[in-house]
Amino acid sequence: MSAEMNSKERPVKSPCVSICALDIDDVCMGCLRSGQEISQWGKMSNEQRLAVLERIKQRAQK
Repeated sequence: MSAEMNSKERPVKSPCVSICALDIDDVCMGCLRSGQEISQWGKMSNEQRLAVLERIKQRAQK
């Protein structure tokens, strides 16, 4: 499956809250995305972005 979004599909909004600081585990203390997830966000499909949002939920529960 291509990482490109369908031209009619609205992109999933970034969870960024403008508190950009990575902890020692390379996880942003603001949005809870990893450094890699942050850097790849713009290239991700909506399906990939939704998977990241699910991982964020799991990180928030720890």
